[in-house]
Amino acid sequence: MALRGADVLVKGLQAAGVRRIFTLSGNHIMEVFDALVGAGITLVHTRHEAAAVHMADAYARLSGEVGVALVTGGQGHANAVSALCSALAGEVPVLLLSGHAPLGEIGNGAFQELPQAALAAPITKASWAAQSAAGMAQDVARAFAIARSGRPGPVHLSLPTDVLEAKVEDAPVPEAAAFARRPMRLGQPAALLAAQRIAAASRPLLIAAPALCTPSGFAAMAALEAASGLPVVPMQSPRGLADPSLGAFPEVLAQADLVVLLGKPMDFTLKFGRAPATAPDCRWLLLEPEGELISRAQRLVGERLDLVLATDALEGATTLATVLRPVAAQGDWAARVREAVAWRPPEWAALAGAPEGPIRSATLGLAVNAAVAEAEATFICDGGEIGQWGLATVRAKTRIMNGVAGAIGVGIPFAIGARAALERPTIALMGDGSFGFHMAELDSAARHGLPFVAVVGNDSRWNAEHQIQLRDYGANRAHGCELAPGTRYDLIATALGGHGEQVTAAADLAPALRRALASGRPSVVNVEIAAQPAPSIRR
Repeated sequence: MALRGADVLVKGLQAAGVRRIFTLSGNHIMEVFDALVGAGITLVHTRHEAAAVHMADAYARLSGEVGVALVTGGQGHANAVSALCSALAGEVPVLLLSGHAPLGEIGNGAFQELPQAALAAPITKASWAAQSAAGMAQDVARAFAIARSGRPGPVHLSLPTDVLEAKVEDAPVPEAAAFARRPMRLGQPAALLAAQRIAAASRPLLIAAPALCTPSGFAAMAALEAASGLPVVPMQSPRGLADPSLGAFPEVLAQADLVVLLGKPMDFTLKFGRAPATAPDCRWLLLEPEGELISRAQRLVGERLDLVLATDALEGATTLATVLRPVAAQGDWAARVREAVAWRPPEWAALAGAPEGPIRSATLGLAVNAAVAEAEATFICDGGEIGQWGLATVRAKTRIMNGVAGAIGVGIPFAIGARAALERPTIALMGDGSFGFHMAELDSAARHGLPFVAVVGNDSRWNAEHQIQLRDYGANRAHGCELAPGTRYDLIATALGGHGEQVTAAADLAPALRRALASGRPSVVNVEIAAQPAPSIRR
């Protein structure tokens, strides 16, 4: 029986093990929707293309799979591309499938004709348009292998309508190995050389890339910590060393005599390796899969770059764990690093419970922390200043933040993707500005039975930018960052089939969060808070 290109594409997705696709329908991809009927792949139909990509992003981070988003061509593709920035900076394997004008009409002004592969190329690991119906499954295999290998990241594949509709009598579907990650292995001699350098240091630090903030990555980091006796510190925040979830980590970084980067790029998050963030004589050891980033590190730290080993983060961490052993002389240092990362200002504890007056950001964060612990929930952190308070106060075993790209507004789609991946309670903390990006996706969550709780810190402004204005220009020049006061975001949830709560007193936080979790519906807890700057954690 003849197969359409769309059927071959779906066979490739099945062979890749895809179980769920986040999508928004459109003219160019109706052939794919038809081919998916009875394929055993669930469609989560969203309200915006960027949201579909963000959902695939969160799904990939927590499931360990490649997240797949399917959108239409032209403007639909352009909408989706913006969300690839977060996936690229977060080192997340995502496949964006976009409908596309027919190949046979390119250059003639076809409907929604755009140079789609070129648009996506700068923010993906690879980007191309399918050229033949018979090669569709092979395109999928290639995309999956690229997304997973080296430094993980997003890949784009455009789907021209004439290729989707074309008929073929037979089309090869690659074996499972073609879809798999292609590891950049770290040989035993190289691993032993790195182990010698680490053992010889007095104050070594191990810093992990966002690529290791996945189920397999966390397991590898735990094994490395157990083998070496040294903490492994993941860095995945746009605040870098100012990430409040790292506590007083900058203090110990400035004292380190060797920093080991487990796939972590040398960039702004590390102050480019310069003093005073690190000691002038601090040495660097890189486990890095990309030649361009090796060259960058050599340019930034020069002769202080002690050793470079070409390997990906997962392979490097896994292999190092087989050769590293605890060094007794490093025990006190390891304890100091752990204590620094865990440290929070003791006065914050007094903000838990029900203090009088306006609800402060720390009070809200501590209430969310208690709810996350009680429900054993996945925690999603989004937003500017409120997001930093969330990172400082909420200690969740499983969490996702907006990532190194620093793009806000991902909280709601991230929560939906997280719920789809783990099927467990999910709580997302965000600001009122962030909430507005994708509030319509509450409808998507309700339709697909993917409940979560969105906790909105409502201070009636874009507070991160407002704080910049106050700090740099003065209160008399603060303008353009206001939002309407008293907006009832909770009512949006009820209008879209969910559950809503309005909270104006700290004593009501815990009961409202419990009711929202118990509702079993997409929920919004709208909390009126006092506008505060992000926390600055210094001892």
